[in-house]
Amino acid sequence: MDGCRMMKALSYLFRLNSSPRRGLLAAEWVVLAYMAITMVMIFFTYTKLNNPDSMIWGRLRILAMTLALWAVYRMLPCRFTLLARIVLQMALLSWWYPDTYEFNRMFPNLDHIFASCEQQLFGFQPSLVFAATFNSPVVSELMDLGYACYYPLIILVALFYFFYRYDDFTKAAFIITGSFFIYYIVYICVPVAGPQYYYKAVGLAEIARGHFPDIGHYFADNQDCLTSPGYTDGFFYKMVVGAHNAGERPTAAFPSSHVGVSTILMFLAFKARSRRLLLFMTPLYILLCLSTVYIYAHYAIDVIAGWLSATVLYFGLLAGYNKWAK
Repeated sequence: MDGCRMMKALSYLFRLNSSPRRGLLAAEWVVLAYMAITMVMIFFTYTKLNNPDSMIWGRLRILAMTLALWAVYRMLPCRFTLLARIVLQMALLSWWYPDTYEFNRMFPNLDHIFASCEQQLFGFQPSLVFAATFNSPVVSELMDLGYACYYPLIILVALFYFFYRYDDFTKAAFIITGSFFIYYIVYICVPVAGPQYYYKAVGLAEIARGHFPDIGHYFADNQDCLTSPGYTDGFFYKMVVGAHNAGERPTAAFPSSHVGVSTILMFLAFKARSRRLLLFMTPLYILLCLSTVYIYAHYAIDVIAGWLSATVLYFGLLAGYNKWAK
């Protein structure tokens, strides 16, 4: 029985496509477009960047990889080589993220505006109140679990489409990657670091007094942040802190891409018409949205903006793909 299943799986993966795609995939064009835009930005800001040469060479390596994978697919046009083209591009999404900081640190920080808006809307800072009010180990671990599920949910939805909605797989991949890069462009232009960095920079005493000073270019040379709240001995707490220490920067707070992309994943799950997938994802999605505020990663208005932007991006990218595919 296991042998038969293995043969069926291999047959599924390596079945040659009767009408293979000749050009680049829509998701690959998105990567190349972002690459071209940021390459131009690198040349115009070359003397102000910390590591422009490595940024350029990194892009050239990704370009070479993209073309090499396309060539492999042309030689062996099957589902496995198509999956490899998509998976490797999606795996590099986190590689592109730190670049947003390299660019936006050249602009004055805007957190004082967002923290002030937060205070005016709610009368307090939701991040501080949320974490302080619900500080039990159980709540902390649930919040960190939700936050840690971000990339696994992306992988889950992508693979679900590959195995169960193959005809729409490249469309789903385009929507996911396209939303990421659009958010990255926004982060370059809107330098907001989020509560974990801004509160640390100005001091919690100032925040408690409702004083939100303009710190200008402070984050151009400083990356100190508050310790994440919660149960410090928790498994998921350590996982989130470890990921944060490995690659987080004072950037990408508005709007929340964690909320935005996960909302787009929920749209895709609904579109896939899988009740089981939706039931599995829904509680994790709710925890993820809440966790972004709980761990000081985002202001509450970042979450709201994440919901709104996700709706616009999903339907906009869907319409764009359908038009491109004709």
